[in-house]
Amino acid sequence: MEARSPTVALVVAAGSGSRAGGGEALPKQYRRLAGKAVLAHAVTRLRHPRVDRIRVVIGAGHEELYRSAVGALPLPIPTVGGATRRESVRNGLDAIAAEGGAARVLIHDAARPFLPASVIDRLLDALDDHVGAVPVLPVVDTLAGGGDRLGDVVPRERLVRVQTPQAFRFADIFRAHESWSGPEPTDDAQMARAAGIAVAIVDGDPMLDKLTYESDFQRAEAQAGGRWVSRTGLGFDVHAFGPGDGVWLGGVRVPHDRGLIGHSDADVLLHALTDALLGTIGAGDIGGHFPPSDPQWRSAPSAMFLERARDLLEQAGGRIDHVDATIICEAPKVGPHREAMRQRIADLLRLPAGSVSVKATTTERLGFTGRGEGMAAQAVATVRLPEAS
Repeated sequence: MEARSPTVALVVAAGSGSRAGGGEALPKQYRRLAGKAVLAHAVTRLRHPRVDRIRVVIGAGHEELYRSAVGALPLPIPTVGGATRRESVRNGLDAIAAEGGAARVLIHDAARPFLPASVIDRLLDALDDHVGAVPVLPVVDTLAGGGDRLGDVVPRERLVRVQTPQAFRFADIFRAHESWSGPEPTDDAQMARAAGIAVAIVDGDPMLDKLTYESDFQRAEAQAGGRWVSRTGLGFDVHAFGPGDGVWLGGVRVPHDRGLIGHSDADVLLHALTDALLGTIGAGDIGGHFPPSDPQWRSAPSAMFLERARDLLEQAGGRIDHVDATIICEAPKVGPHREAMRQRIADLLRLPAGSVSVKATTTERLGFTGRGEGMAAQAVATVRLPEAS
């Protein structure tokens, strides 16, 4: 296999990130950290003078998330991974082989976003004399058996914590993957050792600790040292009642003896939220992005509008902390549908439901809402943006 590219970094970003918690529906590699996606941090740290090319392996159906995360970073079309980490790495190695192979490969988990350049140097230096090398940290805590009661202490003197990236001569790790027939491995070094490859160890770095749980993200946010500014956006919308048998509110269809008149689905709540988010980044209003005069938005679901505002905010490096909205009407009753609305909005904004508030009030029979002529909604969005934004 001719090595046209001496060193390739393979970033594994195909997981679901389900243990990250926090009510996040978003896989952890696409969550925002210090203003940009975790995956973007990982890729940027691999743009090193001794790394010639970067290839990313993503999960099936994650193409849009990937494009939003990496933006304009110069990367090839990503490889789609498999059901396990091993399968995803194998797919990535196959893609590298199809491009002509490599002399060396760095296999890295996207969930370790803050890779120091010095670790890359240590790994590649080790490959001058070894087939494989991994970064490790010493175990400093007491180790003991678990269960209902504390068990015996396990000697820790010869134990280490293994991190990524893991570096190998490409042809050797490729053969190790081809020949693997055991149970699912936890990393590539395990497969290399099973194939008879001696794996050297180099000093790792605490900055390489993996993001697994919600507390890890809080720690990483502090480590990133990003300076944020808080911004608040306001939104307000009104729609008149017309013929129909239900209204859309917060992305939920609510039965009613009338409908709402509007060029889209007239979801007054999502329209107000969309304007609130656009306001946080000074991006105009909903009419500027989705003009009522444009026929393509006729009967369009307002969820599209809210998702667009969310994407624009994320592209600006921002993150949503909380949204709060009030529906103003005499009828229909909002209470029975409130939780469904909160959850739908949380899903659209990739937030835990606890970060979404939906309330309702009347105007005591005063004004157009009091006369039952229409509905109104007002919304407030609180976000954080990088200080330079």
